[in-house]
Amino acid sequence: MNTPTLVARWAGEHRFDTGRADGPMSRLDGSGETGQSPVDGMLSALAACSGIDVVDILGKRRTPVQRLEVETSAVRRDTPPRRVLSVRLTYRIDGEGIEAVHAERAVALAFEKYCSVAATFKADVDVETVVVVNGAEGAPVKQAIPA
Repeated sequence: MNTPTLVARWAGEHRFDTGRADGPMSRLDGSGETGQSPVDGMLSALAACSGIDVVDILGKRRTPVQRLEVETSAVRRDTPPRRVLSVRLTYRIDGEGIEAVHAERAVALAFEKYCSVAATFKADVDVETVVVVNGAEGAPVKQAIPA
């Protein structure tokens, strides 16, 4: 399955408006003044993609998510190209009947099986997740991303 063609239109300085030619656009700004930086956008895509999967998986368990916030932080190389070396995502999940073990499994399934953004990361990027369910924080887990 192919994705639709995307376009990135230069908007001056380090700014680009990106998206489907006939659809909504997002601003990427290398200076971070009028939109997310490209790296921030990439990390946001990882958070949103995996978050969608978590919502769907927990919903199928009949424990719907009432609130989900995914916080990301990354370590980047010091010299160009300043690629991402590791990412940590914290999933703050609230919802009646959600158990930590099921929330952690939903996050693991997102990375192991469903999230196409996570699958696009090279295997040498360390991804660690932390799940917080109804305020109770679990232990950090290194996620296995299939090659």
